[in-house]
Amino acid sequence: MTAPEIVPDSQHRGLVGLLPAAARPFALLARFDRPIGWWLLYWPCAWGVALAGDPEGGWWLLAWLLAGAIAMRGAGCVYNDIADRKLDASVERTRNRPLASGQVSLRAAWIWLLSLVAIGFAVWWHINVYAKGLALLTLPLVAIYPFMKRITWWPQFWLGLVFGSGAIVGFAAASAAMFESGWWNLIRAMLLLYAGTIAWVVGYDTIYALQDREDDALVGIRSSARRMGSQVRPGVAILYLLAVGFWGLAFWQVRPDPLALLALLPVAGHFAWQVATLVPDQGENALDRFRANRFAGLLMFCGCLVVGVSSAL
Repeated sequence: MTAPEIVPDSQHRGLVGLLPAAARPFALLARFDRPIGWWLLYWPCAWGVALAGDPEGGWWLLAWLLAGAIAMRGAGCVYNDIADRKLDASVERTRNRPLASGQVSLRAAWIWLLSLVAIGFAVWWHINVYAKGLALLTLPLVAIYPFMKRITWWPQFWLGLVFGSGAIVGFAAASAAMFESGWWNLIRAMLLLYAGTIAWVVGYDTIYALQDREDDALVGIRSSARRMGSQVRPGVAILYLLAVGFWGLAFWQVRPDPLALLALLPVAGHFAWQVATLVPDQGENALDRFRANRFAGLLMFCGCLVVGVSSAL
């Protein structure tokens, strides 16, 4: 790969470099070089499946949702770059993205977007009707997200509504019977899991936005990182506390036992480490803490699995 094709926060450059030259810009456009994005989209889906306790479809369902997360995260990135192609060209970190730099035409980007959506549709077709409906409800949020940074200081909240929706889609896909039988505890657990996930997303995306504060200020892009100013660390700490609090309430709905709450200690400890070691004015430090949420997602999945399985026994 040549240098202009690589944005500063790319990963797996060697793997992308193995692709034919004509395919590389499309892989970068869908962020296949940066798997952190689809992990962050996938983990809430997996949490919902695990917390449901006795999932319909089991490990196959988790595999289907992973495929959907990879495809739809890619589609979301392509759509975001289509909407932001002029802004991206004005920001140092994003000016080398395929659309902003002219490596991919607008027409080709739309074709690539529709191809990824087709893969996502295949996954959507294989989940139950309740999960299908909940997934469809998120589409308007996806459509307007790229424009929220122009009109609100909290575009991260809208991202939370989108990325966090995997928690309710995964839960519904794993346990359709809860809607038919009126298992209100499980429905409350699903909604509380979603609420906590929104807070988590706002927290980690605020950390991510720290990299762009200076450029964002120059071009008029708003973000929670800019809004919080010098209070980013306590702000992120509050968001992570909210996440753990909502997740604790979700666990309690599934298994009302103080021991169930202990399953949250590993992820809570990881959040404490992120906040304690965050250096807001160092972009590389912020990027590392952002990427660490992939491991936080795994810890949360383990907690959901323990509580969900124990409640089904």
